[in-house]
Amino acid sequence: MAQALEMVFKNEGQKNFSISLNDPRADLTPEEVKTAMEMILTKNIFKTGGGDVIEVTSARIVDKTITELELV
Repeated sequence: MAQALEMVFKNEGQKNFSISLNDPRADLTPEEVKTAMEMILTKNIFKTGGGDVIEVTSARIVDKTITELELV
């Protein structure tokens, strides 16, 4: 089963902006994620259609089951 770390922020337009990273470390801590998210805010790395990213909202690990379909 594949996993992804999903980090959710608010932008200046008060809309959610999310970043997903595949295969996060198994021992990743909430503190590490929060620190990374705060660094993203501080460095103003992303600009969205709704303006700059201004607030850390949430984070979660999403488990994905991927089933390939054979197209004939």
